[in-house]
Amino acid sequence: MIYKHEDVKQAISDGLLSFPVTDFDEQGRFDAESYRQRLEWFISHEISAVFVAGGTGEFFNLSQEEFREIVRLAVRTVDGKLPVIASAGLSVATGSNFARIAEEEGADGILLMPPYLTECPQDGLVAYARQICDATAISVIYYNRGNGVMSPDSVQRLAEACPNLVGLKDGKGDMQALNRVIKTVGDRLAYVGGVPTAEIIAEAYLAMGVNTYSSAVFNFVPDMAVTFYKALRAGDTDTVQRISREFFLPFVDLRDNKAGYAVSLIKAGTDIIGRPSGSVRAPLEMPNDEERAKLAALIKKAQES
Repeated sequence: MIYKHEDVKQAISDGLLSFPVTDFDEQGRFDAESYRQRLEWFISHEISAVFVAGGTGEFFNLSQEEFREIVRLAVRTVDGKLPVIASAGLSVATGSNFARIAEEEGADGILLMPPYLTECPQDGLVAYARQICDATAISVIYYNRGNGVMSPDSVQRLAEACPNLVGLKDGKGDMQALNRVIKTVGDRLAYVGGVPTAEIIAEAYLAMGVNTYSSAVFNFVPDMAVTFYKALRAGDTDTVQRISREFFLPFVDLRDNKAGYAVSLIKAGTDIIGRPSGSVRAPLEMPNDEERAKLAALIKKAQES
């Protein structure tokens, strides 16, 4: 089953979005069986879409052969229960190839990552995204982050040019800029919160009509992640503030210890709860023993509350 553009747009408009880590074995190779079990565990919870080989899944550290295997396994495991969104990015040629691989293996869409290295002019960003959108028939969600941040006018032009563009994921956290995009483009696109640890500004997102976000911590505290999301949507500010105070604020402090910990801490968390996913690949680094102990204490408290 391939979800149509409107179905993917609806799925990413409401409900919690999950971004599984990518499992590696002790030699650093993709661990297919561990990944399959992780996906089965993920889809047993209340989520609305599965984003595989994304930022949390170390897209930037995967070969195209590994990417193909990951998408193929995810599509087979999820088995049409939810949309499967893969990733694409880097250069136009490489991004187009990733998009074609995702389509060939049955994914329902791609999350289009920022281009590589250099700063980019707006017309160039539109051309970059448009060419990759044109390389596939499946749905595309543009990740507005890093050196790929588009202006409201650029997003509007891309949406007009590409019928398969269904969403924009915000990775910047600039609420004024995001509000301008939403006011300019309107409901032509779905909008997703996507800054690292998006829960920390989820209330601000919701105030602008951004009803969902990517949850990386779902990898190791899924019940708490769902509880937080439900409380947010229900207007239960006491629960939102309590979980933010007890978990997310200290987690963000820990995350800010070192660049890349938005991914590395997630992998450490999977090991702490007994669902290990291996280490991150260079240039990322795993947390040290002291940081791991602090994370374990946060997880324990989250599981008990």
